[in-house]
Amino acid sequence: MAFIQTKDLKFTYDDVEDGEAGKVHEVLKGVNLDIQKGEFVALLGHNGSGKSTIAKMFNAMLLPAGGKVYVEGMDTLDESLVYEIRRRVGLVLQNPDNQLVASIVEEDVAFGPENLGIAPEEIRRRVDDALKAVEMYDYRLNAPYKLSGGQKQRIAIAGIIAMQPECIVLDEPTAMLDPRGREEVLRTIHKLNREKGITIVLITHYMDEAVQAGRVVVMDDGQILLQGTPKEVFSHVELLKQHKLDVPQATELIYRLRASGYPLPECVLNEEDCVAALERILKAPVGR
Repeated sequence: MAFIQTKDLKFTYDDVEDGEAGKVHEVLKGVNLDIQKGEFVALLGHNGSGKSTIAKMFNAMLLPAGGKVYVEGMDTLDESLVYEIRRRVGLVLQNPDNQLVASIVEEDVAFGPENLGIAPEEIRRRVDDALKAVEMYDYRLNAPYKLSGGQKQRIAIAGIIAMQPECIVLDEPTAMLDPRGREEVLRTIHKLNREKGITIVLITHYMDEAVQAGRVVVMDDGQILLQGTPKEVFSHVELLKQHKLDVPQATELIYRLRASGYPLPECVLNEEDCVAALERILKAPVGR
């Protein structure tokens, strides 16, 4: 059984105009998706594709208008199970300032476990372990507002870790960060997936983040357009472009050179492989 499973998942909202019900918008149009325990899944799509909506449905922040979402077999529509579902699936939002609630870092990380009714001794252990996991233990007595964007986001992640979820859903966690902050956050979530076996669902619009995932799911107009390994997904350059979606820069360069007749591999995902492919061309004897 999949850890998270959606079945014919639908979600709608009303445009309210002048206090009256307006047009109904269908955001998700029958999505079927399985996420296995321990997976690292990147969820892609342009604005309005439904990716952020489905992220909030994985921990029952939003509920289906049709179809189902199951977390370890638990139906998110069952109000009696919401507590258990949110213990298993933590959600990290785009802006860390929206999740930081205390004036001291360690107090902020302790907020979640305290609301779960965890014993004080256990909270102390969890807070220390969570801060060490995101490499922020030395900042435990600092004020969150004095930290950089990347550090704040890592504190927000630590707050989720302290609740010991089996899955962390991150909704564009690096969108507001500089390159260094992005690197810090990505290193942290890959470490959690690799070393602790935490299931990661990363919603992102950065293609270089997506290529590091085990599986990529591409959404378009409330439905799944493509899914598979990064290589499988990004080999469909034309299809992605037709739907106004980007591909990694290395993939784009190799794609254009192949179109010009250069004998290069079909799908290159990162700079290292791109450089290696170009070196082989440049070093090849003339006429070969």
